[in-house]
Amino acid sequence: MDFSKILTRVNEVYGEVIDWRRYLHENPELSFQEIHTANYVYEKLESFGGLELSRPTETSVVARLKGSKPGKVVALRADMDALPITENTGLSFSSKNAGVMHACGHDAHTSMLLGAAKILTEEKENLSGEIVFIFQHAEELPPGGAREMVAAGVMDGVDQVAGLHLMSTIPFGTIGIRDGAITSASDIFEITVQGKGGHASTPELTVDPVAVGAQIVSGLNHIVARSVGPLDSAVVSVTRFHGGEAFNVIPDTAEIGGSVRVLEESTRELIKSRILEVAEGIAKAHGAEAKVEYTYGYNPVINNEEITKELTSMLETHFTDRKIEWIDPMLGGEDFSAFSEAKPGCYVMIGAGNDQKGITYPHHHPKFDLDEEAIKDGLKFHILTALTLTEK
Repeated sequence: MDFSKILTRVNEVYGEVIDWRRYLHENPELSFQEIHTANYVYEKLESFGGLELSRPTETSVVARLKGSKPGKVVALRADMDALPITENTGLSFSSKNAGVMHACGHDAHTSMLLGAAKILTEEKENLSGEIVFIFQHAEELPPGGAREMVAAGVMDGVDQVAGLHLMSTIPFGTIGIRDGAITSASDIFEITVQGKGGHASTPELTVDPVAVGAQIVSGLNHIVARSVGPLDSAVVSVTRFHGGEAFNVIPDTAEIGGSVRVLEESTRELIKSRILEVAEGIAKAHGAEAKVEYTYGYNPVINNEEITKELTSMLETHFTDRKIEWIDPMLGGEDFSAFSEAKPGCYVMIGAGNDQKGITYPHHHPKFDLDEEAIKDGLKFHILTALTLTEK
């Protein structure tokens, strides 16, 4: 395979990929609502020719490219959905959809995979094995689109899977990789504290769920500090607390909600148990009752050791002008885990932040942006990953 020719095509197609990214950025759609986005992706793929196209779900697209030589079946994945955020970037291609924004880079992810499909399709006669391009819906909203696609049979026959995320929190020029867990589980909990409401002037005649809830919040904040080992990674964050509507009324109930992030399944179960014990125990001690609902979100993304080793070698060979870094796990959730649980996989983080360009805002922020130069890195990664893994 002539890598130099293919990498020349990366530079030639790059401008088109940027145009696609900016169009998608202007026209974002929320999770499970990516109808226009999926149609746009399908039409672009169809224009390339040589691909077998399918729609596993209403708002997802899969393209299959079969090479002329024997080899492995390798899947590459991009997510397509946006977030319920009002954009405040001032970009010339800002969102046209009020209250909806590509604030996590999925517009770039989709465009890079489209670019990879275009270039690799041109090399069909020289390819080994088969490449499966997965354009996934609903990464941002549990239970997520990846599980639906796996259930629809997208991973049937696939040998290995790879994905990437452009990160504004990693400087442009750095590519992060590691084996083992690279993202965390992302669960949620909801607690309803049932008390006994009444007049604010006679609290002794009530069971105040707000006061009880405040103590529950304090107790939850001690779980990681006092129940989880110091070498284990875990976060318990209370992000919602609502109780009452009037200044002179002690309400009947209060509602508490939050997020749990862990890397290990044993830690996950420990924290779930402790949330129940803390909430129910504190409530009972004050004559109230706590009902806890714990919802499992995405599982951690676990990078396969062998594939990670192969892709690290590929990065060191072909990305000599980039810093290849063994990074710590990220405690964000990512439903790529559904694909990498179905088949061995690897997920990498590509730096897209740039202080000099003012690209410093985190993901899910109204001013989030990314350095578009990083899009070339992602495009190149997809192509070289497909060539590396299919030929093994």
